[in-house]
Amino acid sequence: MCGITGIYAFNMIGRVSMINVANATAALEKRGPDFQDIYNDNTVALGHRRLSIIDPTPEGHQPLWDMGKRYGIIFNGEIYNYRELKKELLAQGMQFQSETDTEVLLNLYINEGKACLNKLNGFFAFAIFDYQEKSLFIARDRMGIKPLYYLLDDDRLLFASEMKSIMEYGITKELDFTALHTYLQLNYIPAPKTIFKHVKKLLPGNYIEVKNGEVTIEPYYTIPYDRSKTTELNYEEQKKKLAELLESSVQKRLVADVPLGSFLSGGVDSSVIAALAKRHKDDLHTFSIGFQDEKFFDETEYARSVAKKIGTDHTVFSLTNDDLYKHVHSILDYIDEPFADSSAIAVYILSQETRKHATVALSGDGADELFAGYNKHAAFHRILEGGSAANMVGALQPLWYLLPKSRNSSITNTFRQLHRFSKGMKMTPKERYWTWAGFVNESNAMKLLSDGSKNKLDQQQYTDFKSELLKHIPDKETINDLLYTDMQLVLPDDMLTKVDRMSMANALEVRVPFLDHELVEFAFQLPVDSKINGSIRKRIVQDTFRDILPEELYNRPKKGFEVPLLKWFRKEMRHTIENELLSDSFVAEQGIFDVRTTRQLKKKLFSSNPGDVHAQIWGLIVFQHWWKKYC
Repeated sequence: MCGITGIYAFNMIGRVSMINVANATAALEKRGPDFQDIYNDNTVALGHRRLSIIDPTPEGHQPLWDMGKRYGIIFNGEIYNYRELKKELLAQGMQFQSETDTEVLLNLYINEGKACLNKLNGFFAFAIFDYQEKSLFIARDRMGIKPLYYLLDDDRLLFASEMKSIMEYGITKELDFTALHTYLQLNYIPAPKTIFKHVKKLLPGNYIEVKNGEVTIEPYYTIPYDRSKTTELNYEEQKKKLAELLESSVQKRLVADVPLGSFLSGGVDSSVIAALAKRHKDDLHTFSIGFQDEKFFDETEYARSVAKKIGTDHTVFSLTNDDLYKHVHSILDYIDEPFADSSAIAVYILSQETRKHATVALSGDGADELFAGYNKHAAFHRILEGGSAANMVGALQPLWYLLPKSRNSSITNTFRQLHRFSKGMKMTPKERYWTWAGFVNESNAMKLLSDGSKNKLDQQQYTDFKSELLKHIPDKETINDLLYTDMQLVLPDDMLTKVDRMSMANALEVRVPFLDHELVEFAFQLPVDSKINGSIRKRIVQDTFRDILPEELYNRPKKGFEVPLLKWFRKEMRHTIENELLSDSFVAEQGIFDVRTTRQLKKKLFSSNPGDVHAQIWGLIVFQHWWKKYC
């Protein structure tokens, strides 16, 4: 796991930017604290920061060159099947000078070109330079586990693992107001857009090739999904296949020359991963995070129960609201593009504490998107199934509107969910998905913008962007259609972004066994009723591994990995909100947001019925802090 950056210059103007590659590489220090090196010639500059995981010797330093010194690579990620690939390459006469997966990847590319991507099992973003042809090849993994930003203009192609590195090249920081409008709704920015108009995210399963003066950006992989076809395996056979695929995936992800552990939240997903890992690693160490002051959010008792049953060395990091406040400025400082999933705070602290014991951690990310684990999936299922209960909830919408709604207690959270459900019943499938994916609807997000910002928003571009994101949801949707959209949108741009940024801020590599592409492809062959029915979500995951987990993990509400923001905002952060980041004078001077609307949001935050406004406030805090630092 590392940080990469580079530039391909098309002309003399582009070459001027090469002087910035050292600063761009240094900006990625936290991703790779172990070593830094740079390559620079008249065409290409490559920078690499290393976090040593496999073969931590100097032979694994990058940029790494083949034995003929024609091809050089910078690589962020892990190739789990590198040993098998190395055997194939050795049999074909290729030679190696290290024990790294990086060199295997390089030689595989030399041998097979871009077709090598189809043979890789792992997660990655890498760039390979052919000195003889002066060509450059860049690729991102199938699911988007590892990030890659790029900027392409007439003079140069810039790329990097993080936006802060791209900014070191002296780019024009022009806001993309379509991206901003979307961010205000979702609290993150979907690819390929970024907050800056001229910077893009390379989509998962895509590559960039620069050859003979031409730049090509193409997909090499999409998740195979035919909504009209499902597996012929019966349910028992499906469970057996899932067990085999997931255990194999976990086993592959235990390869490391450094200490390795596993996150254990107390939910089914991370518990399954930890239990399977323990079968192949006797000294497995597991890690959990809990909240002393907010028992509603604390699931550590379940994590302890799992650790006891499977026999791991278990560590719980128990936090107070004061602990959150102590870390918030470090988190905000690391965020180099607005991203406001508040659970990132907990992931940051969990990663920081875990890094004291391990350099690699396994996680259960991806299971909810593959097997229908979120509340919205259950709500969609109830609407699609129909029935008197769903109709009654819809009929009582005026009541839900009046009752207090908040995520901060069981009762008010139930009112919040019933209100969202009743509104969603009256929407089209696309609008329902979009509404339930976000925190703020389009009209309220628009009200947040100042008149000047509204004038800069291209409404047609926004409509086209939204349509592209929702293109896989038909007029008569199934749960699998929604999950397929989750895999394109929520997973890479929210969940995986959160884990990558917060873990790499602490030089911790996180591996996600549920996202092995073979397992993902199997999941999209399963019928809906293998994943969800009227009484259970992630049905096949729960049923397959029921015997290896404590019974108390089952039949309890899903809480998610949230943090208790409301009390924090009302106490420790109140001065910052009212007198600094969202003060009337600062908002007016900045000119991006509407002063009257931000004033109303602050009033609601400190009222007796705040609803979900604290999520919206957090989105604004993140943006304002980012804007002050970078713009």
